[in-house]
Amino acid sequence: MTRNLHADTSAVRSGAPARHEPWWRRDGRAWPALVAAAFTLAQLLLVRPGMGLGWDETVYVSQVSPQAPAAFFSAPRTRGVSVLVAPVAAWSTSTPLLRVYLALLSGLGLYLALRCWRGLFPARVLAAGGALFAGLWVTLFYGPQAMANLWVALGALAAVGCFLRAAADRTRRAPLWGLAFSAALMALMRPTDAVWAALPMLVLPLAVRRFRQPLLLLALAGGLVAGAAQWVVEAYVSFGGVAERLSQGSDIQGGLGWNIAVDDQIRSLGGRSLCRPCTGAAPHPAVYAWWLALPVLAAVGLLIAVRARRALPTLLPLACATTAAIPYLFMIDYAAPRFLLPAYALVAIPVADALVWLVTAPSAPWRRLATVLVVIGLAGHLAVQYVVLERTVDRATASHRAWARTATALHRAGVRPPCVVASHGTDTPPIPVAFYAGCSSAATSGHNANTTAARLARTARRTPVAVLTGAGGRPPSYARGWRSVHLDGPVYAYLSPPPNP
Repeated sequence: MTRNLHADTSAVRSGAPARHEPWWRRDGRAWPALVAAAFTLAQLLLVRPGMGLGWDETVYVSQVSPQAPAAFFSAPRTRGVSVLVAPVAAWSTSTPLLRVYLALLSGLGLYLALRCWRGLFPARVLAAGGALFAGLWVTLFYGPQAMANLWVALGALAAVGCFLRAAADRTRRAPLWGLAFSAALMALMRPTDAVWAALPMLVLPLAVRRFRQPLLLLALAGGLVAGAAQWVVEAYVSFGGVAERLSQGSDIQGGLGWNIAVDDQIRSLGGRSLCRPCTGAAPHPAVYAWWLALPVLAAVGLLIAVRARRALPTLLPLACATTAAIPYLFMIDYAAPRFLLPAYALVAIPVADALVWLVTAPSAPWRRLATVLVVIGLAGHLAVQYVVLERTVDRATASHRAWARTATALHRAGVRPPCVVASHGTDTPPIPVAFYAGCSSAATSGHNANTTAARLARTARRTPVAVLTGAGGRPPSYARGWRSVHLDGPVYAYLSPPPNP
């Protein structure tokens, strides 16, 4: 496989005495640990634990939190994030505590994912790759959030490393267990994304004789099946089967099919957490220059690996990154930066290998110039990432605080749990406002429809119901005659009469 990996395993088999070195220097584990620690610290300092919960986060957290009833769970969603946050959210309603917990957990996840690559690349390359991935504004922004994409990315990164290590040494069982666990993590978070990211690893044992190892394929496929089991069961219980759930998920996403969304992804890099519809001008070229440089640097990394006769550890993550990115670049008509986190994680190590080679190539007359260009480029890249992150955090914090103010205004107006929040003719989403207010959320139309107008009218006879509207907005038919109140800014509401005793 690779020179480093073979050297490690041969040393163990020959019984060579271990070098007496401190644990933090042994096997180069200190560098990935430092990168992971810096990643955690940067999240706590730059993203701020008091940012509040976003729309999607309130859906996932509400499934286990005592703060509010569980929000409607649509077909594309999975229960993995709810499982992830349950150790904290099940007993505490503190958002800062949840943010700190997720920041620490994502830092640990990054460290373990990089450790799965031990021996496949030098420690400095692994640390550089981890730093490149962790330094992206989208990675930092979603590190402490209750969202699935980063965990699919870390699972994919760990799975490819374990796959390569297991294929190189059939006598070791630890990489197989790591592969199974990583695959299960991906599938628990997003089964469809997991299949796309794992596709080259599923094909390789079937297409190449040297990789036809039953345990290798069993660990990968078994992990995917175990992680997706709950999603499959829920598909039959709540959505009419796997095919129907996939169909509903496709409809909610606008219908999956051939659609070039590359330009949409570029527009989203300016800090738009969801670009739907993705209109408007692209951000300044400095914001997305790194994105265009990724495939070039990845190609350089692959060329270096081929010349050094270690192509597979570079080719496989690039192949997995490509398949992970395909549905979000060519199959949907909108974009969100977080969708490509698995691809960024997988491409980070080959790109880091290329950058390290550029600044350390022996006897290269252009090495000094390359070093200067790499240093300047990385410094500018990090500066841009920081600027975009700061603006994105400020916008998210402002919107989350607006939802919290609306919920507080509902309490002042007499709407308290148990209660129901709906909306009509306004951009203010009922789900996060309902979560902040401790209420259930209701929708009679759209992707989150979970009731009917008639049923909601009957509910209002025994439970307080608030229908959010804009200034001058007309109420739905079932709320005509209800009292109108001004809540906060442009948000108004129609409140149901006191329930009958």
